[in-house]
Amino acid sequence: MIQTVIFDMDGVIVDTEPVHHYAYNQHFKQLNIEVTPEMYASFTGNSTKNIFERLKVQFNLSEEVNTLVETKRELFNEAFDQKEDLYLLDGVEDLIKELHSKDMQLVLASSSATVTIHRIFNRFGLHPYFSHIVSGEDFPKSKPHPAIFQHAAFLAQTPVENCIVIEDSTNGILAAKAAGIFCIGYESFHSKMQDYSKADMVIQHFNELSFDRIKTIKVNS
Repeated sequence: MIQTVIFDMDGVIVDTEPVHHYAYNQHFKQLNIEVTPEMYASFTGNSTKNIFERLKVQFNLSEEVNTLVETKRELFNEAFDQKEDLYLLDGVEDLIKELHSKDMQLVLASSSATVTIHRIFNRFGLHPYFSHIVSGEDFPKSKPHPAIFQHAAFLAQTPVENCIVIEDSTNGILAAKAAGIFCIGYESFHSKMQDYSKADMVIQHFNELSFDRIKTIKVNS
């Protein structure tokens, strides 16, 4: 039986991608580099640190990775605070509240920095529903490496066969599967150039999920 649901954040709980896209592109202009849409799409599910490690090599950037990360974070925070039309994705709040009311453990495992996660959780009042928050900045390798989901299951004290992951990115789905966890792919209209073929189940709206449906998911352990 499923005991723990592990949520990704960006693109699953809230669509902060336009804010990230704006911040990254402002930064790319400052750095005078051109990142193709294909390269940008490949970043989905990666931590900002890992992204700038790649870009530093690709474009021979002189700035230190930590400096690049901090600059992008400042651009994101400024844009995030100014953006009033930012909402939780349709149906996800109802699902989170229903699962929590039925004593399903919820864990957040996001590639975003801890400070960004708390910024979003504070804005939408999400802290009471999640037992643990795991940030990708705490791991040397980003998704598709499974470490973030393995650690989420460890913190939840739940065997991986009693967990599920909800993800919207190719890298996130691959990370969940590499961790041995049943993965629900959330393919919304916000999704761009992502592959859901490795997901165990694919949904287009959160009204397709409920406590009753999730608890009866059969996982091959």
